[in-house]
Amino acid sequence: MVQKIEITNWFKSLQDEICQNLETKDGKGKFHQDLWERPDGGGGRTRILNDGNIIEKGGVNFSAVHGDLPKNIANALKLPPNQQFYATGVSIVLHPHSPMIPIIHMNIRYFEISNGIHWFGGGIDVTPHYVHKADATFFHQHLKNTCDQHHKDYYPHFKKWADDYFYIKHRKETRGIGGIFFDRLSANEEFTKEQRFAFVQSVGKSFIPIYFHLVDQNKEKTYGDPEKNWQKLRRGRYVEFNLVYDKGTKFGLDTDGRIESILMSLPPQANWQYDVQPTPQSPEHKTQQLLKKEIDWVNNIKS
Repeated sequence: MVQKIEITNWFKSLQDEICQNLETKDGKGKFHQDLWERPDGGGGRTRILNDGNIIEKGGVNFSAVHGDLPKNIANALKLPPNQQFYATGVSIVLHPHSPMIPIIHMNIRYFEISNGIHWFGGGIDVTPHYVHKADATFFHQHLKNTCDQHHKDYYPHFKKWADDYFYIKHRKETRGIGGIFFDRLSANEEFTKEQRFAFVQSVGKSFIPIYFHLVDQNKEKTYGDPEKNWQKLRRGRYVEFNLVYDKGTKFGLDTDGRIESILMSLPPQANWQYDVQPTPQSPEHKTQQLLKKEIDWVNNIKS
């Protein structure tokens, strides 16, 4: 059975691979690495890229932390008390300069406790400032193809999970066009631990081809101050979700994680204006109308 050290080393190698590819694609930006240790056990490698040609601010983080499982987390996860935990994973958020290129996020992770309970979790989602249906269709088709290699039920189940998870309840809108989200994927009668890990690896490997396609489709599109202002408003919604609802942020804070690494997902600039109402039929209004659950992006119709 695959062990945590093999999983950890693969996550580290994925971080290296993605950072190298992003630096090449950006052509200017270089990742600054910050090695850190968690006082209660473990640590990580936070890598941040600022002010590149394409990426205004981006983070590709690896961590592997362990120690006593906090009581509040044990209660929240409905786990037995007095356990040791181990958690490792890679988390990525990229905020582009151009409002025509979407924000992209990926997280893949592994968690276990000392009594043998273990699982994988993660997902990948896109938050466009302007929704382009062709990009959305490509993105979801790529994810569906990735999921279908492992199980035909993965994509519809995990797509719905993402729709429900990446939902800003107080705004009654989705954070973006969703993607896939999954948690507590463990070995069972149907799947081995190796099969679950293979799926997580496929998701991790999908990041670069997905993002490079989205960049290439949109990097030459022109924009001005109105589009930049809209970008800052949409970034504000991104901040609202991450600080109010995101479970990864809460887990990091509850385990006394490194605050700079936890909050690296926030954009360099964001804005909030009172009661913004986009002009009817404008690109901003059309995007707003597509921030909803249950859109069948693969077939480009509302399911």
